[in-house]
This record gives sequence, structure tokens and C-alpha cells, in this order.
Amino acid sequence: MSNSEMVSIMMALFGGLGLFLYGMNTMSEGLEKAAGDRMKSIIEMLTKNKIMGVFVGAVVTMIVQSSSATTVMVVGFVNAGIMNLTQAVGIIMGANIGTTITAQLVSIKLDAIAPIAIGMGVLINLVAKSDNVKKYAQILIGFGILFLGMDFMKDAVKPLRSYEGFTTLLSSFGSGQAMDTVLAIFTGFAITAVVQSSSATTGILVALASEGLLPIEAALPVLLGTNVGTCVTAMISSIGASKTAKRAAVIHLLFNIIGTIIFAVVLARPTIAFVTSIGNDSARQLANAHTLFNITNTLLLLPFAGLLVKLAEKFVPGGPEADLELKASKYLDERILETPSIALGQVVKETLHMANVAKESYVAAIDAFINGDGERAQHTFALEKQINLLESEIMEYLIKLSNTNVSVHQREQIDGLFSTINDIERVGDHSDNMAELAMYKIDKNLDFSENAIKELEHMSERVYKSYDHAIDSLATGDISAARKVLEREGEIDLLEKNLRKKHIKRLNAGDCQPSSGVLFLDLISNLERIGDHASNIALAVLDNVSES
Repeated sequence: MSNSEMVSIMMALFGGLGLFLYGMNTMSEGLEKAAGDRMKSIIEMLTKNKIMGVFVGAVVTMIVQSSSATTVMVVGFVNAGIMNLTQAVGIIMGANIGTTITAQLVSIKLDAIAPIAIGMGVLINLVAKSDNVKKYAQILIGFGILFLGMDFMKDAVKPLRSYEGFTTLLSSFGSGQAMDTVLAIFTGFAITAVVQSSSATTGILVALASEGLLPIEAALPVLLGTNVGTCVTAMISSIGASKTAKRAAVIHLLFNIIGTIIFAVVLARPTIAFVTSIGNDSARQLANAHTLFNITNTLLLLPFAGLLVKLAEKFVPGGPEADLELKASKYLDERILETPSIALGQVVKETLHMANVAKESYVAAIDAFINGDGERAQHTFALEKQINLLESEIMEYLIKLSNTNVSVHQREQIDGLFSTINDIERVGDHSDNMAELAMYKIDKNLDFSENAIKELEHMSERVYKSYDHAIDSLATGDISAARKVLEREGEIDLLEKNLRKKHIKRLNAGDCQPSSGVLFLDLISNLERIGDHASNIALAVLDNVSES
């Protein structure tokens, strides 16, 4: 075979692989959009039950069409505190089972319907007005392009049947010799590590098997290598993550390495005997072997999940203090952006976290002013820095999330969150202002009348309840709580005007020092503004509910 022929084959194979990957990604995006918030519900099904974790991992991987993507998400979930390592083990094992669906699909000869799927998908996409319908058009288009790419790869490798050196190399993979098996495993590992997709590598193997170039004896050790190679993506993703997230990536690696060793040494022959007994089609044998490996590996190692966690802790030592990070956010992780519906849920959690920090800041500022407590004022100043950092991190995350494939409703939620975090940040600013007023009161040793203190306590309590209801409505989408905030906002405005008039009368009557009077007026002005921002948060909740 000449160099020009080899280049031609490689170019055709490369083009087919590109179509295959593009089709898989397009189909995955369509499936993910169709699943929508159900993806979040699937993850929320998680319990400490490892078997449930396996099921969830398999289902999520069927949707995202990549065990690497699922494991990267798991690293992100662990890093963001959504799940612990015990839950992660089951998800990772399930992801390996879920990824075999792609191999099963492409091993079935559906090339003839690929153009029909693409044609139908494009037609639906052009005619349909609804975004919901267009999601299914995207699935059809992706499905068709995937099989079109598969057909390209099969055609590309056909000339290799006449190239004796290549066929001899592939045949040697199934010789059973230790060195040949290791070479085959390394080949699968290397291709998958480069392509960053075990499904893509499996697609190439199916193409070779379909043309009679890769018998199951040679394909199995290469398949084992792809399972180890798929861990590279998660290992790279865990760089810079918390210690616990790194351990999740190590568990994935250990699971696949141990399974590969068991199969290569003990279960290779029984596996080959089983898949050949149920069919003669080389492509189907390969897909069945892939599925059998991952199911068997899960059944064998799931009972030892606790041991895998301990091994991961040995490889990545460090206590909880090692996980402390400079960032203020608790729930955000860029890996989760791969699944926008779940990422959006995490932003809401982080926004609630920020809102509660602002509430703590508010309470500390009021305590500092009324009780003359300098330490509480300093606590407010410290919290203000955290609030500003949270606003910056959430804002940056929202911008990235808005650039992903989100639905129209999700985009409206994101727009609402932009304004909500700004309102929460302003609550922090006004609390900071009140803490500064408290410090001035303490430094100047200013006194307030008993009536003035009672009025401040009453107004601050009303504002606190309004802001607290706003946070509740944001957390639960409770319309009644949001409406209570709007009703109380008018009450707070009126209260501020009445207290201002009363205090001016006290000043005119000489019942209050002018310097104290200025502080009082500044304080109720800040309280009134916090009430306005609570009202804005409630309005954003009502808008979101009305648009859903």
C-alpha cells in the first residue's frame, strides 16, 4: 500500500470520526434539552444507596452519551458538595454501563435510515415553531449524522483488508500472549486518551469489526484499554478541584484498572466464549463484550465500594482542612456547566447562600447599632467582603451558563438571577452602611431615647421579615410569600415616612441630640432601601413563576 493510499484512508477515517463525534454531541444536546429539568430530578434521586447511584449514573450517561462527561460532572458535583464519595462510586460505575449504549447502537446496521433521520430532523426543525419540538428534531439530526459518520468510517477502513501488515498487527492483539495483550490495552488507552471519548474509540473498533478486520479475540483487550483511557478526562478535570473531587476521579481510575486486570487475566476467555455463542456478527460481539465487561465489573466491585473510597483516600491524602479554598462560593463548579439544568439549580443554591450571608450581615449591623456592639459591626464588615466576592463569582458563572444550550425559560431565570444577586449585594451594602453608623455611634458615645430605640427595633423587625420572606420565595417559588413582601414594602415605606416625621419633631422639641438625629434618619433610610431590594427579589420570583 502506497503512502498516498494510506493518507487517503486516514483522511476518510478522520472525516468519518468527525461526523460520528459531531452527531453524538448533537444528539446528546437534543436529549439533554428534552430531559430538561428532569436531569436535575434524576440527580436528586441520589441517596446513599449505591445501587440507586448505579442506576442514576447509567441513565445520565445514556442522555449525555459519554461516561467521561458524566464522570467530569461527578467530579464537579463532589467539588460543589452535591454528593459525597459514597454516592459518587455508584454514579461512576453506572456511567460505565450507560456508555455501552452507544456501542450497542452503532453495532446495529442502521446506516440505511441515517439519511431519513437527517431529512426528517431538518424538515421538523424548519417547520416547527415550538422549541420543545425542535429538541426532538435535533435528536433525529444527531442520530442520523452519527450513523453517517459510522458509514464513512466503515468505507474508510475497507482498503485495509488488503494490507497484510495491518491485519497481522490486529490479529496479534488476540494471540493471548502477555506482551500482545498489554500492547492491545495500551492501544485502546492511547486512542481514547487522545480522542477524549471511549464511544469514539468503540466506533472505530466497530467499523473495523464490521469489515472483518477485528475479531473479538483481538477487540476485547483494546476495549479494556478504552475503559482506562476514558479516565484521563476526569483526571485532568480534577486538577485544581478539592481533595474529595480528586478522590472521585481516582476511584474512577481504580475501578477501570482493577476491572481491566481481572478481565485480561481471568475473564477474557469466558467473555469471548459467551459473546460468540449468542451471535456471529463481529460488531455485535464487540458491543456485547463491552456491555458484559462493564456490568460484570460493577457487580464484582460494587460490594467493595467502601474499599475503593479508602484506597482513593490513600492516594489523595489530606483532611477536611485541605479542601479549604480561596473562593467564597459553595455550590458552583464549572464542570457542572455540561448539564445546564443542574448548573442553574446550583446557581439558585449559591444565590440563596449569598442571600443568607447578607441576612446575617443585616442582623449583625442592627445588633451593633442598637446594643452598641463594635464586634458585631466588625462582623458585618467581614461579611460584606464575602458578599462582594460571591456576587463576582456568581455573576461570572451566570455569564458562562448563559452561553450554554439553555432553554428560553432557563434564560429568563438566568436574567432574573442577574438582577437578584445585584439586589442581595445592595442589601449587604446597606448593612455595611448601618455598621458604619453603629461604629460612629459607639465612637462618639451617642445616646438615643427609649422611643427612638423602640421605633428602630420595630422597623428593623418589619424589614427583616420582608427580606426573610423574599429569600423563602426565592428558595421555594412560593407566590404567597413573594406577595407578602410586596404588601409589606408599602408598609415599610409608610413607616419610614412616619418615623422621619416623629424624629424631626423630637429634634425640634430638643428631646434628641442633633448628631443622634442624623444617625437615626440615615439608619431608617438604609432600612427602607433594604425593604425595596427585598421587594425587587420578590418581583423577580413572581415574574419567573408567571413565565414558566
